[in-house]
Amino acid sequence: MKKIIIEGVTESGRKFRPSDWAERMSGSLSTFGSDHRIHYSPLLHPTTINGIKCIIIDPKLEEVAPETYSYIMSWAANNELKISEMDEDMPSAG
Repeated sequence: MKKIIIEGVTESGRKFRPSDWAERMSGSLSTFGSDHRIHYSPLLHPTTINGIKCIIIDPKLEEVAPETYSYIMSWAANNELKISEMDEDMPSAG
């Protein structure tokens, strides 16, 4: 299954601000563990790919939390962020 990638770069090539946008967006589905650390959902989590902040969305999010999925996708489109797909087995950090 392919994952959806939203990059912190606009279609015109500008870096998106604020710099912690990916963590903020991913925080909507995160929890705090017994280790007192934030644990991001496997359905929505931040990462860095080739030095660019991104979020990775599992398409299952659309079934599990359709309003959240719709909000994130609309938000990305409104901010003209690059949206792409990657194979699940590709490395995500870089």
